[in-house]
Amino acid sequence: MNTTALPDRTEVAIVGGGPTGLALAVTLASAGIDHVVLDRLAEGANTSRAAVVHARTLEVLDELGASEELIARGVQVTRFAVRDGARRLLTVPFDRLPTAHPYTLMVPQYETEAVLLDRLRALGGDVHRPYEVASVVQDEDGVTLTMTTGETLRAAYAVGADGMHSTVRQAAGIGFTGNAYAESFVLADVVMDWAPGPVEVSLTFGTAGLTVVAPLPGGHYRVVATVDDAPPAPDIDFVQRLLDERAPGQARITGLAWSSRFRVHHRVADHYRAGRLLLAGDAAHVHSPAGGQGMNTGIQDGHALGRAFATGQLDGYEAQRRPVAQRVVSFTHRMTRVATTRNPMVRGARNTVLPLLGHTALPKKLATELAELNYR
Repeated sequence: MNTTALPDRTEVAIVGGGPTGLALAVTLASAGIDHVVLDRLAEGANTSRAAVVHARTLEVLDELGASEELIARGVQVTRFAVRDGARRLLTVPFDRLPTAHPYTLMVPQYETEAVLLDRLRALGGDVHRPYEVASVVQDEDGVTLTMTTGETLRAAYAVGADGMHSTVRQAAGIGFTGNAYAESFVLADVVMDWAPGPVEVSLTFGTAGLTVVAPLPGGHYRVVATVDDAPPAPDIDFVQRLLDERAPGQARITGLAWSSRFRVHHRVADHYRAGRLLLAGDAAHVHSPAGGQGMNTGIQDGHALGRAFATGQLDGYEAQRRPVAQRVVSFTHRMTRVATTRNPMVRGARNTVLPLLGHTALPKKLATELAELNYR
């Protein structure tokens, strides 16, 4: 835990020390811009959460000097397989993408945070913990952030990288337009015998819900699934029954490392800036985990905003990044709805058409979209 006292002033106050806030901090540190990162947790989260790092994010991490170490900690996967039960409908290949990283890197989020934090420390920065921001007030000359402890920090600008319930976004009075999914999502990291093996990410469609199985380092697999009403902490039997139903005969779980239940929204902030307050990451956009793009979009937000500070082009930040979020939210929403349709006619048409589309340019287009290479 870093209990270093807060300075009185800084140029940029970053609220939130997750991947988005850390990417912004590294970018600012590289440009020599004074900043302070505040996080309410006494320690960084050690649960896995996001686990996919796509090609465009790895290109950004190349620029930040953080990609090599992260790649060494992850598993490289070169294809996504789209299935209905055990039947393969479509293969989405990443190995021919025009990038130095023609793959998806599977690595727990805490590893991504650790690598970014190490890079920030190498540049002379750190995260101030635990500091929970109680209020954010801007005026013509700057922003005053008051902690729950009563301590204050004066900054020229404040950035909300503090998640869906962002204190900074609320202080800015920026709307967060969208809705919540009715389903809950199960997330579990397991040890199992999985028939497709660790060479691909499986997106399994079904009337019961969407199920994603992805390999992780150390022989683990990540399972993400939509469930009408999941228990707060799904146990090994629950996850096994879920896979037996949706991927019959494909999985035998032998260990459960971690599990949780969460609700998901699809929302985009109405604006990314209000005066001296700016938004990035989940404070600016949230969406379905289908495709694993949330953390990726956030890291790219952080880097783009850091560059905007460095070049004095803050006015262009929203125009650059908000359309990306709108596109990601729309794409993942469509993917989720196509995957989970319960209409037998729609499902039959989907399962007939997708194998045919596998012989067109669609798989490469999907890979490019998922890898976020269109957002360079």
